[in-house]
Amino acid sequence: MNISPNKGYFGSVQYSDEDRVLHGRVQFISALVSYEGTNLHAVESAFQDAVDDCLDLCQEQGERPEESFTGDLTVRVGTDLHKEVALYYAENGLSLDAVIRDSLQAQLARTLG
Repeated sequence: MNISPNKGYFGSVQYSDEDRVLHGRVQFISALVSYEGTNLHAVESAFQDAVDDCLDLCQEQGERPEESFTGDLTVRVGTDLHKEVALYYAENGLSLDAVIRDSLQAQLARTLG
């Protein structure tokens, strides 16, 4: 389950049977920013507070906050496939980035379509 985004950040919600609480973490960033609550309203509020606290800390330390989505995507395909596709698309005057972007867009359109 996901909760409504806050300031461009996304959060998850899971239930811990052992602790009998809802908990989650800010998704799509490398820093571990977590929160918890005893009901949905409390966990949503804790998520918002966690994002605000994280942003405040970055500002206090003079650091730029990590963005959820930078536009960079690391895909591990293996050496042989990487070489094959890079050579093929370079020989045909195509950017590997553009081919991957177009392929992802086409797959998403088929999936949602």
